[in-house]
Amino acid sequence: MSDGNSVVNFGDLSKPATVLIEKISGAIGVLYEPTKIKRMAKAEVEANKIRVLGDIEISEVQQRALSRFVHEEGRKQENIESITYQATAFLDDSADPMAVDNDWISYFFEKCRNISDAEIQGVWARILAGESNNPGSFSKKTLEIIYTLDKSDANIFTTLCSFSLRGRSEFVLVLDYNDEFYKNNGITFPSLNDLEAIGLVKFNSSQNLALLRQPKIVLLDYFGIPIRFTLAQEHNNNLDIGSIILTRAGEELAPICGAKMNPEFLDYLMGFYHKKGIKLDIMYPSV
Repeated sequence: MSDGNSVVNFGDLSKPATVLIEKISGAIGVLYEPTKIKRMAKAEVEANKIRVLGDIEISEVQQRALSRFVHEEGRKQENIESITYQATAFLDDSADPMAVDNDWISYFFEKCRNISDAEIQGVWARILAGESNNPGSFSKKTLEIIYTLDKSDANIFTTLCSFSLRGRSEFVLVLDYNDEFYKNNGITFPSLNDLEAIGLVKFNSSQNLALLRQPKIVLLDYFGIPIRFTLAQEHNNNLDIGSIILTRAGEELAPICGAKMNPEFLDYLMGFYHKKGIKLDIMYPSV
């Protein structure tokens, strides 16, 4: 929007983006108004100032409090508009923002309006877009968890999700958190405990988990790369998958946390499972 009504330039909007802004405006108040309405609003504010100042004298302390309030609300509005603008880039053509619950939108912006860090705003933007693309994807509990998440924890979770494989569901492979590979990537006993305390993972430090009763050949996917596990027996194999499982909140956030494949992780997997007598075939795409 080039006329200065918004702190960000929304430019030409797609239909889903326009609908999203209309939805947000209806749920939490006006996000953007045309120039004419803005001029009318400014005129009314100025008139109200004159009327109020005619009735009372505002002390210096009250003036400072009013100035602080205006500054804080302006900063919150900047954050709201920035997150909304970023979310428009992640909307699908089939997105249905109008199907998003108004209470969810109100709760969403109540939690993220104080977020000014660019990286964390990006997470909130992807959540807003994800909910618009598929209403019901993110629970209020997940929003509460994200609200308490600091930048270092968010980075650790993103790193953790770079060690995830997908079969019928997604799971993270922390096969031995004492291995140097994990320590070099910031995955340690304390950091895993922190993520469990936040509510993103469940961490079993005493015993590894396993996929039970697996056939001889198990096919899993690592960021679009198929991996074939060849196990010992024809039937009833158990495949070690480490000490971590994602909570519901973790499962909701994993796809939008920005995790990327780590080629060194594939080398680590080969070595780990080779010691257990399991053969891995990594089917890299042909160039």
